[in-house]
Amino acid sequence: MIGIVDYGMGNLRSVQKALEYLGESAVISGDRRVLNGCAKLILPGVGSFAAGMAEMKRTGLVPYVKERAKDTEILGICLGMQFLLERSFEEGETEGLGFVEGSAVRFTEGKIPQIGWNAVFDLKTPLFKGIEEGTRFYFVHSYRADCADRFACAKTEYYVTYPSAIYAGNVYGVQFHPEKSGEAGLKLLKNFCKM
Repeated sequence: MIGIVDYGMGNLRSVQKALEYLGESAVISGDRRVLNGCAKLILPGVGSFAAGMAEMKRTGLVPYVKERAKDTEILGICLGMQFLLERSFEEGETEGLGFVEGSAVRFTEGKIPQIGWNAVFDLKTPLFKGIEEGTRFYFVHSYRADCADRFACAKTEYYVTYPSAIYAGNVYGVQFHPEKSGEAGLKLLKNFCKM
C-alpha cells in the first residue's frame, strides 16, 4: 500500500489514479494510523509553501513524516519536493522539513511560472531507472530548488540549470508532475513503488 499524505492541499486524486493505473494500491489520508500501514509515502502538493507547511504543522504531520523517513521511502512531488528542503523564500522565509540542505528560491528570469514540458538530464538513483536522458516531464512552478549537486538526482534548464529532482537517504523529490507526464511519469512512479 502506498500512502498519499493528505494535509489539505494538493493533487491527491490524480496521483492516486496514476498509481491505480499501474496496479498499485494507494490510500489518501492524513491519519497517522492509516499511514502507518503504508509501505511508502508520497507527499504531493500544489500552492503556497507557507500555507502548506502551516497545514503540515497544524495536522501534526511534520514530526510524523520526519520519523517515517528514517525507514520509509518518501517521494515529494512539486510543492511536496520543496518541503524536503530546509526553507523556502516564498512569501517571506518559511522553514521546511530539512531533509535536504538548501532553499526554494524564485526564478528571476523568463516567464514565471514555468508551465509546460521540459527535459531532465544528469539522471541518477533507481528513481530514473529505464528513463532516458533528456526525457520531458510536465512542470508548473515559480520556485526551484537551490542546493548542492550532491543532492540532485536530475537537473533541468529554464534560464538557469537547477535540480529538478533531489534526494537524501530514503527521501526523494521531483519538481515536475509525474502523474501528468504520460508514460515517463508512470515509469518514474513505478520505479518508486519498486524501490
